[in-house]
Amino acid sequence: MVVGAGGVAVGTERQVREGADRPSRREVARGVLASAAALALAPVVAASRPLPPARGPEGDSFDETYRGHRIQGSLVPADARRTAVGGDEGEWRVSVDGRPLHLMRRADGTWMSMVDHYTSYATPLAAARAAVDEIGPGERLRELAPGPVGGGHAGHGAGGMHGVRA
Repeated sequence: MVVGAGGVAVGTERQVREGADRPSRREVARGVLASAAALALAPVVAASRPLPPARGPEGDSFDETYRGHRIQGSLVPADARRTAVGGDEGEWRVSVDGRPLHLMRRADGTWMSMVDHYTSYATPLAAARAAVDEIGPGERLRELAPGPVGGGHAGHGAGGMHGVRA
């Protein structure tokens, strides 16, 4: 605010402080606070970005032999309605030695398999390779039952085989 006193503006002169070539403690505190706020918001901004496409270096399909097991996978495109509404690009169908390996996409864009659902993998191929590592040589994925038998949950409490290996 400028107030006149006898025709001369008062309060417009710049206050000169001692050591003006260095920033004040207040200016340093503001800089530190702004840096901390930027670091705190970085993960939030990164998480708000859309998920990366499911396609990895393998493209839309892969077919390889890994540790004696044949791994095949292909991206089955989503129908037009799902693509328009949810932005889903499709579903991966993966098999190990001709038996289906069920994969699920996590919220962070990584993949998990029914064999190892505690670890995340960057691509469907990486998840399939990890499943092969888990089942080991000479073993195969077990065929899953098509659904509950007799209205109950098949296998629950029945004492049968509960793994994914046969």
